[in-house]
Amino acid sequence: MDWLQITVHTTTEGSDIVSQALMDAGSNGTSIEDRNDIQLNQRPEGQWDILPESLAENMSEDVLVTGYFEADARAQDALNHIRERLRALGQMDLGMDLGKLTVETSGLGDQDWAEYWKKQYKPFKVGSHMVIRPSWTEYQPQAGEKVLEIDPGLAFGTGTHETTNLCVSLVEKYVKPGMKVIDVGTGSGILAIAAAHMGASHVLATDIDEMAVKVARENAEKNGFAHKIDCVQGDLLKAVDEQADVVIANIIADVIISFAGPVKAHVMPGGAFICSGIVSEREGDVREALERAGYEAIEVLRQGEWVAMACRRPEQ
Repeated sequence: MDWLQITVHTTTEGSDIVSQALMDAGSNGTSIEDRNDIQLNQRPEGQWDILPESLAENMSEDVLVTGYFEADARAQDALNHIRERLRALGQMDLGMDLGKLTVETSGLGDQDWAEYWKKQYKPFKVGSHMVIRPSWTEYQPQAGEKVLEIDPGLAFGTGTHETTNLCVSLVEKYVKPGMKVIDVGTGSGILAIAAAHMGASHVLATDIDEMAVKVARENAEKNGFAHKIDCVQGDLLKAVDEQADVVIANIIADVIISFAGPVKAHVMPGGAFICSGIVSEREGDVREALERAGYEAIEVLRQGEWVAMACRRPEQ
């Protein structure tokens, strides 16, 4: 079995948080390389040291936290999820220095990985009747299926992650013809395109990453929705000055909690807020934040360790 190793540069303080982020993304365990452990594991003078001090000379000044992922089509979404989680953590004031939070991959060379995941990435179904198809494959849709042609590249989501499937299921249910939709943190534009397929009259898709916006715009054009989907660069809600019938955020629990209140101003009275990227152990925290912000819970979907929620802004 081939494995993809994902290593994050952080600090001693940040190593536990980063390790948890890797585990949440599906890592088969983590390892932490911290040169400070050399000093901590020395025995009193006159006894043999547990670890030779010379070992630290060959170790990185950063603390390296490595996760191990099976090198299949889902590994790319795990990598994208980790990058998004680290980006969000880097914007939070946690009272500690998390370091660089840069990401490296190994196990398979970057070029090998680029070709490997393409071979693994085949058409697959999300939600009830949508199929994601990369442009280099063929697929004959069945009756009632809607096909999304997505070329994510190596930097953005392929759609195989459980959170995408959960979000698409809710988009199918709550986005109706003629509605306006906002997709916050659009990535490769999958959810924005799904909303357009459901008949949304206009979709505003935002992302902080300039390349993500470029990829999402290209995917919107490939699917014939360039006239319906506007892709704009901006940090979360900073690029949004309008309201929509449905707002979608497939990010992470901490970000959803932080902007549950502010996003309400962009949801029309009676409109829906769909959020995902929530690991199951944080479900209660997210639900509490949504209730505190004044939303009414409509529906909760679960798949594996992940949760997606749909809630409604009251009419008054």
